[in-house]
Amino acid sequence: MEMAAPRSRSSSSVSVADRALRGVADLIKLLPSGTVFMFQFLSPLVTNNGHCAAYNKALSGALLALCGGFCAFSSFTDSYVGSDGRVYYGVVTARGLRTFASDPDAAGRDLSGYRLRAGDFVHAALSLLVFATIALLDADTVACLYPALEVSERTMMAVLPPVVGGVASYAFMVFPNNRHGIGYQPTRATEDFQRKN
Repeated sequence: MEMAAPRSRSSSSVSVADRALRGVADLIKLLPSGTVFMFQFLSPLVTNNGHCAAYNKALSGALLALCGGFCAFSSFTDSYVGSDGRVYYGVVTARGLRTFASDPDAAGRDLSGYRLRAGDFVHAALSLLVFATIALLDADTVACLYPALEVSERTMMAVLPPVVGGVASYAFMVFPNNRHGIGYQPTRATEDFQRKN
């Protein structure tokens, strides 16, 4: 009778590390990558590196609203690869996917599987929460719009990301995200098709 080999400590720690990395990957997938890049690129410009006048505050508020709105909107978009190999993006509705560009084969394709779900609203709220966390941790934005937070920023930087990460990870577990909308990574099928051509 053979006994199973005892599980080594390193294999269980790898398992924990693997789960932690998957959680971080889920957080990264929560926000459209272009939106985060645009915010991080434009924030020092519109905030004048944290030295704000009234117009800088207005520009910073507009940038936050635009990026936050796009993060939420992107949660209600999805895509598919048409028979012609193009990726078709659209808005998710109660009846299915409504594409931005017309697919010649759309009549033969069942887009009702892309219906709006409760998880889409959860993902939109979480994307706003994660984006707000990123914005609050940006030193220029804090110095411009919330100068009173500069004193407590170190504490917030230590506490806020793990809390938001825990909430988002739990929500991803309950409402897994399988949308591939605007600003999100393409599907494996899309990547495979593009490599062949």
